[in-house]
Amino acid sequence: MTEQTIFAHVSETGESGFAVQIDVSGHTLKGDEPVDAGGSNLGPSPYDMLTAALGECTAMTVRWYARQHAYPLEKVEVKLSHHKEGMQDIFKKEVILHGEELTEEQRSRLVAIAAKCPVHKTITSSPVIETMAG
Repeated sequence: MTEQTIFAHVSETGESGFAVQIDVSGHTLKGDEPVDAGGSNLGPSPYDMLTAALGECTAMTVRWYARQHAYPLEKVEVKLSHHKEGMQDIFKKEVILHGEELTEEQRSRLVAIAAKCPVHKTITSSPVIETMAG
């Protein structure tokens, strides 16, 4: 949850029709398309990564808020799905809060906060993407 610039480098590996190596913030990941889309399923697809990023950000935001307010949250889980209906992308998030001592008010607040994570805000805003030749 920082305002720093993130740099990523993505390059084809040749391992399948779509396999890529992703280098971002000191981490190396592999991406690919499923077999039925012409890949070899060697890693998550772009929409897999986007859906996972939404879940990751949601869990981290809920944890951050719970810590800031000393809520007795033991663990947070986020289950997600993504599909398209025509041109519309539909994401569904289920936020599972573990903590027997959480009040109903705290639970409600944490679920509300889950909709305010930075990736959620980015997806639901109008981001600017500038594309240029290199």
